[in-house]
Amino acid sequence: MLGSIALGLALSPVVMAHGDHHKIPDGKVISGDPLDTTLWIHILLMTLAFGLIFPTGMVLGIVRSRYHVPVQVVGTAVAILAYFLGHLHKGRQFAPNIHASFANSLMLMLVVQVVLGVYLKLHIERGFHGRIRQYVVVTHGVVGKIMPLVSWIQMVFGGITALGFCRADHLGQCLAHFIMGSAFIAYGIILTILLLVGQFWLRSTGRSQEFFDSAVITAWGFVNTFTEHRWGSEWSHSDMQHTTMGIIWWCAGLLGMWLSRKRNGRPKRNIFPAVVILLTGYAMSSHAQHLMLSTMVHSVFGYTLMAAGAARIIEISFVLKDRSTLSPDGSDPNSFQYLTPYVSLPFRRAF
Repeated sequence: MLGSIALGLALSPVVMAHGDHHKIPDGKVISGDPLDTTLWIHILLMTLAFGLIFPTGMVLGIVRSRYHVPVQVVGTAVAILAYFLGHLHKGRQFAPNIHASFANSLMLMLVVQVVLGVYLKLHIERGFHGRIRQYVVVTHGVVGKIMPLVSWIQMVFGGITALGFCRADHLGQCLAHFIMGSAFIAYGIILTILLLVGQFWLRSTGRSQEFFDSAVITAWGFVNTFTEHRWGSEWSHSDMQHTTMGIIWWCAGLLGMWLSRKRNGRPKRNIFPAVVILLTGYAMSSHAQHLMLSTMVHSVFGYTLMAAGAARIIEISFVLKDRSTLSPDGSDPNSFQYLTPYVSLPFRRAF
């Protein structure tokens, strides 16, 4: 059965048409038709499967719950149904796009995950199967943990495709905004996990949290530096602002990494990542846009980001007083420590 599913998923782009591409006007990538009911069902089911069911199943698998397999089976059934609905829609038509191409890779990952899960559930442990079982377990776990990230990327591709933007001259800025926004979401999730259950792991690394924060800021800075301006074209005021902020980010990130260790090599807290976030919020709050609505949205995001940076500075300097945690084992966070990820999340979700 699994082989038939895999073959069907592989051949479906060939045997299923995406619609009448001649309806798409010249110079456009989508037709003027609205999204039909079938496509809306596809969107809702895919969001349900990859945004809720599979991540829940992953967590249930980590804690070895008996509900792990049933949840994953339900998610697989929903995802397969939604996949085929995506090829049967009418209404708005789309030119060849990254969302349609990437869908096959995502579904192939799902097939691999299902096959490995069924194989492990059979508990075949003799001879050759016993020797490879540990590698299959690791592969199954890695694929399962990567899928939420890949699923998020595919959802972003879906939104871009449905609206028909992020093309030509706008590609660089779209990439920078979506990469940075997605990274903020990931950072918010990781920050919450570290706060609740990650202190023991953090101590085992021998580094402070600001080392990892600064490393991520450095990476974001490089992305902003080289993607906001379309190289070969004239520099605009907006390009210069974004590129300058990118340079500030990776410079401050490198400084934060250097300051995250004492002279004896032990980890040390510092406020530079929080300062970078605060200054970025200030720059964003005054970042002029072509539309008044866009300017106001950037202002709100900027103020929110400034609040997150200020909350983080207060947390490190006055609540924790440069310590990693208040309790010996880090299992009892101060209530103020929840403020930074909470204040940051509106910005991350809406970037």
